[in-house]
Amino acid sequence: MERMRHAVDAGDVAAAAERLASVVTTTPLHKSARLSAALGVPVWLKREDQQISRSYKLRGAFTVISSLSEAERALGVVCASAGNHALGVAYSCQLLGVRARVFLPTTTPRQKRQQIKAIGGDLVDTIVAGHSYDEASTSAKADCAATGAIYVHPFDDSRTIAGQGTVAVEITNQMDGPVGTLLVPVGGGGLLAGVATWFKAHSPSTRIIGVEPAGAASMTAALKANHPVEIEATDRFVEGAAVERVGDLTFPIVRDLVDEVVVFFNDTATTEMLDLYQVDGIITEPAGALATAAALLQLGRPLEGPMVCVVSGGNNDVSRYAETIERSLVHEGLRHYFLVTFPQEPGALRHFLDEVLGASDDIVLFEYVKKSNKDTGPALVGIELEQASDLGGLLERMRESPLSIERVPPDSPLSLFLT
Repeated sequence: MERMRHAVDAGDVAAAAERLASVVTTTPLHKSARLSAALGVPVWLKREDQQISRSYKLRGAFTVISSLSEAERALGVVCASAGNHALGVAYSCQLLGVRARVFLPTTTPRQKRQQIKAIGGDLVDTIVAGHSYDEASTSAKADCAATGAIYVHPFDDSRTIAGQGTVAVEITNQMDGPVGTLLVPVGGGGLLAGVATWFKAHSPSTRIIGVEPAGAASMTAALKANHPVEIEATDRFVEGAAVERVGDLTFPIVRDLVDEVVVFFNDTATTEMLDLYQVDGIITEPAGALATAAALLQLGRPLEGPMVCVVSGGNNDVSRYAETIERSLVHEGLRHYFLVTFPQEPGALRHFLDEVLGASDDIVLFEYVKKSNKDTGPALVGIELEQASDLGGLLERMRESPLSIERVPPDSPLSLFLT
């Protein structure tokens, strides 16, 4: 079947690279000893977390805003963003002296909101609108219609795609030879489309894999339908990639040029976030860990090395690390929750501690609820295991216990109060 001409070509990406040369940082390409050892091929990390504003999004935002005419700049710009695109817009507006209004969903972490205000200063106004990027985008477009301001799209604009694709120009310049496999996170598809455009023109043998979160797999849905479709984003933890509909411009590029798009469970990314921090010394936001987390999914598959993973951003609110750790431990099978009904008699709690818990099991939560009648009193108990394989023994001791013990599964509505 004949494919349509794409909105962006490699020449557009090269032109964007020239426009950005004096603005963005050429971010490092670091070899990961941890991932290289695990996968048996050299694994390199493209560190866009070290970009100005700590995300690749500046590349697309500046490419768009700097291309506006003086008359268009005088109208001001508007954008919607989960945070990183807004940071790029704010930085670009400060450089170019352009006023902006930024629409943010309520899910935008506080750290990002504060950074937007600090970078944008008096030129940038922030407005919280809606619970998702898509709802914020609807408000932003309504603002443009009412005021005539220019909408700066975070992914579905040919200039945005070209700007974000300059990540690939740097990768090919920094590598000594061809890249075997390239892993790129996917939200609306701007970064993936831009990178694929450059690589398929300059390194057509490179296998390109897009990675999107399971709670917002909009690109996978589009590929299945062969056109962009709107989905419900069920998990916004990976807020930087939680897009309900991919772009009309980005979709055909991804369809035609990307070899595979994989869906990655969000809680698995939390474990990779912690490994990046504790082992590699890299602070990422959830979306920034998608590519490296998915690299480990390639175990057991024939691998084309060297491999490059794009670490797309590092704007993580430190207050979210407690949730990150919790979700990681649950995913790894190390933390479990139970409703334990203790009879109101001496020795019931001692029995639980001595006969049910293993020697290395640790109670991390004990919420004793007011007793429901004169004989019993339930408690929500969180238990952390030394290793996941200890769960079988714990469950067996619970079955043998005279206590009434009910396991709280990770997908239970009650678990929402624990993360």
